[in-house]
Amino acid sequence: MLKFDRYLLSECVQAVLATTLVLLMVAFGAVFADVLRDIAEGRFPADMLLPQLGLLFLNWLPIILPLALMLGLMLALGRLYRDSEMPVLASVGIGPRRMLKPLFGLIGPVALVIALCSLWLAPWAERTSKEMVNAATRNLLVAGLEPGRFTPIGKGGVVFVSRMSTDGTHFERVFIYRQKNDRLDVTTAKTGHLEVDNDGHRILVLDNGFEVEGPREGTNRDYRLMHYRANEAEMPSSKGRYDANDPRMLSTPRLLVDPRREAKAELHSRIAPPFLAIAFALLAVPLARSSPREGRLGRISVGFLIYLVGTMLSLASVNWITKGKIPVALGQWWLVLPLLALGAWMYLNDGRVRAPRLRGARR
Repeated sequence: MLKFDRYLLSECVQAVLATTLVLLMVAFGAVFADVLRDIAEGRFPADMLLPQLGLLFLNWLPIILPLALMLGLMLALGRLYRDSEMPVLASVGIGPRRMLKPLFGLIGPVALVIALCSLWLAPWAERTSKEMVNAATRNLLVAGLEPGRFTPIGKGGVVFVSRMSTDGTHFERVFIYRQKNDRLDVTTAKTGHLEVDNDGHRILVLDNGFEVEGPREGTNRDYRLMHYRANEAEMPSSKGRYDANDPRMLSTPRLLVDPRREAKAELHSRIAPPFLAIAFALLAVPLARSSPREGRLGRISVGFLIYLVGTMLSLASVNWITKGKIPVALGQWWLVLPLLALGAWMYLNDGRVRAPRLRGARR
């Protein structure tokens, strides 16, 4: 590899890695807040925090990596233009076409990683995450209920269990406090167990207890006391109940033989990301061309806007294919192929000097 190739590849790799790190940190905040909210609402226990974060990150990689590749290339090449290195290279005959080989030394491996994540890792992470949450709903211990500890449920509710069986399915001496608009509900029971219905709802079946219901505030004394032999209290439903037939849960080989439109739409959504990443990377080179005094944010904004529009159209096309607005055979190729053609055309014409127009002699 020539010294120029190593230099250009090194600059681009550093910029892409830095951009990826920043985007992952931004995504981490959103994912972390989402997982914490689910834990606070009792959708799954706190000890599942790290596994859920890791699995969600794998789902985000096919979306983050194309943007990181595009912005990283624009930042690296934009610096070369601002430092007047690109004009010097152009003066010795090194243009965009000569840079194609070192650039694809980065674009190719990143596109392969995106394809690996999109076709295999992301579906596996989605399936594993739902299986973990689905298993958690069938056990009191992993559902967040621990003996001797107050566990929040829903908005303003709390559950306290005094004792629990070793397998986490039965309990003794339970206390439940719930709020319903301007009313409160306090339920106690001597024994009970956990059940899960066909829709995935977790239900605490209570035996031999009391229930008190009345106003939360004011001087109204409209309280009601009820003694019961059997009662039920619904726990917060799990997020994204696992469905083995959901196309998002199926592996890519299974999607290939699945005749449903939903499966074909999901298959195209997994095939598109690596091709979109290559198109965005090709567009990044001509978009990065700037003068030494030109600001960097303007062109970065244009590149981000192109990425945003392309990604939103890709996500929307999944719904369009499912509803029959787009033929299954066409899939997302109507978006991928024009973007690739546009990126290749802009790349090959970047920096090309037009022949001067000769004016006729004046008479």
